[in-house]
Amino acid sequence: MSAILTPVGLLLIILAGYLFKRFGLFGQKDYRVLQTAEFNIVLPGAIVYSFATNPHDISLLLISVFAFLFAFIPVVFIFLATRKRNVTDRAFLMLNGAGFNLGCFSFPVVQSFWGAGAVVPAAMFDIGNCVMVAAGTNVLTQQLLHIQPGKTLAEQRALLRTIGKSFFGSVPFDTYLLMIVLTVANVKIPDWIASITQPLSGANALVSMLMVCMLMDLPQSKHDVKEVMAVIAWRIPFSVAFALIAWFLLPFSASIRAVMVICALAPIAIFSTLFTDKVLGNAKLAGFSLAITAMISLVMMAVAHALMGV
Repeated sequence: MSAILTPVGLLLIILAGYLFKRFGLFGQKDYRVLQTAEFNIVLPGAIVYSFATNPHDISLLLISVFAFLFAFIPVVFIFLATRKRNVTDRAFLMLNGAGFNLGCFSFPVVQSFWGAGAVVPAAMFDIGNCVMVAAGTNVLTQQLLHIQPGKTLAEQRALLRTIGKSFFGSVPFDTYLLMIVLTVANVKIPDWIASITQPLSGANALVSMLMVCMLMDLPQSKHDVKEVMAVIAWRIPFSVAFALIAWFLLPFSASIRAVMVICALAPIAIFSTLFTDKVLGNAKLAGFSLAITAMISLVMMAVAHALMGV
């Protein structure tokens, strides 16, 4: 029953938040408040709580390698398959057709399905995914499409600084790195830190789902609708393929493979919305795409959970 109630509950949060926005209770830019809280306080707290309350095996870093490949491969495929389309459409598809929304979306789902311990392999998955969604996909898209060609040496150095800042300026990513260092050093996180971060872990589902719905806005044209459909058409086959690979081929226990399946079915990453805004100035369409793929993902996750029987 929980496999059904959890996705329904998250969908209701998205619906309630969208209605609040439509009736003026949420402003157009209010999502930035939740975004700041989610990425700088709530999500890092959920990561720390997971590491503090569950045993970690450093060998699980292999999950990060697979996650990186799962986030990298679609970008290249989309680039090769859309050579006849204009640069703007190709950029939108590449930025939104790859990568996974894990910390803000899959974490609450796997935690509801299997408890806080399930966030451990999900966090390992997000480490590899974060390499792409936090900067890699954006940089790869711009370089492959020559959106910013002819860089001077000074500009290239500025680009490298920007990439470094994208990674090490991300509080969740830095939190992952710190937790990995502590795990390798076999340092136990004190119980009082777990107590402090427990409320943040519990708030992750609500804050992240409200942020998703507050980003959502309806398409403004038939072309926008086609772009959203194209993103969905790319994401679903890749998600299903990666989920099948995770379940049938990867060398992990059934419980870990089950979490990886849920991660592979995750919707568009929040970072994709940010980069779409910076590159194309179309954050609203990216937000709508995120919300639609979130709803699709919840259904797929519930079905996958029921089929795996773990």
